[in-house]
Amino acid sequence: MTQPTPSAQLRVALDLARRAIPVLPLRQDKGPMGNCRACRKNVCGGRPNMKTPGPCECAAPCHGWAAATTDPVVLTSAAWAPAWRQAVAVAYHPGGTALTVVDLDDADAIAWAQQNLPTTRTVSSTRGEHWIYLGTMTSRNGVRPGVDIKSAMSYARWLGPGTGPMAPLPEAVRALVVKEPTAARRTSSAVTVPAPAGGGQCPHRSPAYLERGIAMAEQRIEEAADGIHRTVYRMFLAVLSAHGRCGCLTDAHIKRLFTAAQGRGESLRHCEDAWSNAAAALGM
Repeated sequence: MTQPTPSAQLRVALDLARRAIPVLPLRQDKGPMGNCRACRKNVCGGRPNMKTPGPCECAAPCHGWAAATTDPVVLTSAAWAPAWRQAVAVAYHPGGTALTVVDLDDADAIAWAQQNLPTTRTVSSTRGEHWIYLGTMTSRNGVRPGVDIKSAMSYARWLGPGTGPMAPLPEAVRALVVKEPTAARRTSSAVTVPAPAGGGQCPHRSPAYLERGIAMAEQRIEEAADGIHRTVYRMFLAVLSAHGRCGCLTDAHIKRLFTAAQGRGESLRHCEDAWSNAAAALGM
């Protein structure tokens, strides 16, 4: 029987996998595929501590960057076929191949890198450039305006091999992750709401009211058929509107919302931006 012709994205992925670069498919919005039903909310347990690339036991391309693999059997499996049919691009796990990508979003970020970082391999992106260094480090978005770090536990879109030799990862890049992130891209642990007026107790009805609100927001995010960006923003706005000023929201609640969104393929950066925008809309 004639085998189907691999998509252009799958051909690129297989070529990279042969070069020991862990890869995964990306959707129209350049995010990873959402978790399958069995893996939503990480009920399957995910991968141990999410520290190594590769699919979970369901064999589908779940858990974002952690799905990245070099195994051609996995990449061409029936479980991955629907993802490749939807894919518009290929991503790779830089940390899985001992690399760090400094993602420069705009001309200002590029100018800053040219003045402050050693020259290395450069790849042009839609709006800016990727500077690629030899070495692995912690990933973080928004380390300064227009600059993200993609290395361990992260993914970067494959934009081609780039030009120029790769330089060793410099301390100037490592130092970026210990600085405070910009106000527009705070990490979930840095997201705060005004101090509680009622000692952390929800004054609306009961603690169960907050739990129902969080659970409902999680469910609507997980079941959204399309428009996931819009759904995530609306749910964040609803939760903040109801509980953002009474002091009952905790980091654990916020993490649950972020986890639900990331389970549908939203990046941490998208979650942070949606949360910040919702808080700004409410004057927080």
